[in-house]
Formats: sequence, C-alpha cells, structure tokens
Amino acid sequence: MNVLFLNYEYPPIGGGAGNATKYLLNEYSKIKELRVDLITSALGDRIEEEKISENISLIQLPIRKKDIHFWTQRETISYALAAQKYIKKSGVKYEVCHAFSGVPCGFIAQEQRKKQPYIVSLRGSDVPGFNNRFALQYVFLKPLIRRMWKHASAVVANSEGLKELALKTNPNQKIDVIPNGIDTAEFKPGKKKNDTFRIITVSRLIERKGIHHLIDAAPKVLKENPDTEFVIIGEGDLEQNLKEQVKMLGIEKNIKFMGYMPHEKLPEIYANSSVFVLPSQNEGMSNTIMEAMAAGLPVITTETGGSKELIKDGINGKIIKQNNSQEIADAIISYAQDKNKIMSHGHSSREKALNMSWENVAKNYAEKYAEIIR
Repeated sequence: MNVLFLNYEYPPIGGGAGNATKYLLNEYSKIKELRVDLITSALGDRIEEEKISENISLIQLPIRKKDIHFWTQRETISYALAAQKYIKKSGVKYEVCHAFSGVPCGFIAQEQRKKQPYIVSLRGSDVPGFNNRFALQYVFLKPLIRRMWKHASAVVANSEGLKELALKTNPNQKIDVIPNGIDTAEFKPGKKKNDTFRIITVSRLIERKGIHHLIDAAPKVLKENPDTEFVIIGEGDLEQNLKEQVKMLGIEKNIKFMGYMPHEKLPEIYANSSVFVLPSQNEGMSNTIMEAMAAGLPVITTETGGSKELIKDGINGKIIKQNNSQEIADAIISYAQDKNKIMSHGHSSREKALNMSWENVAKNYAEKYAEIIR
C-alpha cells in the first residue's frame, strides 16, 4: 500500500507533531506492506530526498524556514504550495494520503482527493479554539476546515479533549481518537546523579505553554525550599521575556534555561529530575508529558485537552487551574516535602506509560488505511 504522508514539521523542525511523525514512521518501517513517502520542510535551499528505511522515504522541500520552532503564515503557505507542486511533478500514485495536521496538510490532501482518499490527524492548533494566537485566523478558516473534514475519509484526534473541542466546530463530524505513543525503552527511570530537588519543563517558549506562570511560582517555592532547581528546555519567541522575568525576580541562580536540546539527550535530563511541570492553556496530547511519565516522574499540569487523560490527580501527578502560579507553587512544595509521594506518583506514571506504545499507534493507523481503501 502506497501512502502519501504530509507533515510540514519533522525534526529538527517543529515540536511534538514532528517528533510523533518520526516515531510513527519508525514503526511503519516494520510494516512491510506499507510504502510511505513523507513530504515535509527543509532547512536548506534545495530539495533533499532520503531513504529512512527500505519502505520509508523522506522528501524535504525548501521553504526559506527561519526559526525551527515558530511558523509564519508565509512559511506555511510556502510549504503548501511546494508540496502540491512536488506531488504533481512526481507523478507517483498513492492509495491513501495521511495529513498529519489539518492546517495546512489537510488542505493539501483535500486538493488531491480525486487521486486518493485522505485521513486528517488533528494535532492541536489546527482545531479552531485551541490557540488564542490564531483567534482571528480561526474566524476565516472555520468554514474551510469544516469542508476539509467533511471530504476526509477519516478524521482522527489525538485525545478525547481535542475531539470535544473539534466537535464545537462541527457537532455532526465523525471523529475517531488515536492517542500519541511513547517509547518506554528510550524514556525510562534512571539513577539520579545527586539529591537536588529539580523541576523540569520541556516546551516551546510561547504564551500558550504558560511558562511565565511557572517562573512566577518559583519565588514561592524557593521560600520554602531554597535549593530547588528549575530547568527549562526549549526555545520560542518569549525566551528573552522569560529571562528578563527571572532577572527581575532575582532568581537567576535557581533557574537554568537550556535552550534547544536534541531529542536524544532528553532521556538523561528527565532521569535526573524530580517533577515535571507544564502549565499550558491548552494541549492536544503532550509528547513531553508522556516522556516525563515514561521516565517515572510525577507531573503537574493543567486540566486541558489530553493532559487530563494522562494525569490522574493524586495518583501520578497534580491537576492545577490555568494561569495560577500559587497552585503551581503549592503543588511543587507538596512534592518537595514528601519524597515518598514523588516515588509513588512517579511509579504510577511509568506504569501508565508502559501501556502506550507507538507500535499500537502505527497498527491503528495502518488498519485505518486498509479500512478506507477496502
């Protein structure tokens, strides 16, 4: 079965959706009945083609990408146009197209629908109402998104929470759920190098992720536990603002900005941490929360999207209100004062992660492909 796979993000470009694609294609490489071409974006100024495995090809198209974590409208449109041009020129016949995001990939797939049926995977910001940054764009895109979903052979959300949000755009749309997976062999508990109480967050440094609330909580935590260390991994357009916030609060000694971290280095970072925090305004199905769970960490996060499906309050973490630094601080302090709770909740996180594999995700999507073309 020939599959055209569309995602404008692929490591090192992008975040969770790009990493999810990489893991999914790795599993597809083990399904010999599939032949998959991924069309994605390049950092360079020329088309790059690579065989990832015997049955998986990676095609990266130049779009004059500037920032690996931030997308402009020009870049998104450039990818859509370049992808359509490449598909038309290649002349390859596919049996199904998988758009791994509604915008822009779903629109590209829709344009190709006379050639082959298509699946749309909903990831987060491609669903109206998910990201306040795109509030104005959603007004104009909503009718187009409804139409694109309607023509799809399947629409798949990565969490029940995202499905519920999508149904607000079209209550009559059939939407399935296939959650993200996690590699529990790569991300696993490890022996800490020291006894430092270390808070970690791995996130794009953008407004929606709420990292400024974590920083606001830090002085309250340090008042109770002065040796706490905060490690912030990631880049984004708020990075300089967040650093200035830390400086203004006078807590530079306790907060480390690590910047962009290659994905293969993250397992060691998680293993040397105590608690993971992600105070987002919205999430689809957070890959970094799942990584932290697999590494055996308790998770403090907001009750939003897929996060509430991963974290059970008082079992493997703490659910907090959005935009509330005091609740973040109280939750962190409760772990600082109870090492047994860290161990118990961390163990529960690991146990839950063991039941969520990329192998199952790949199997579910492969079955969906077969169902569509049957």
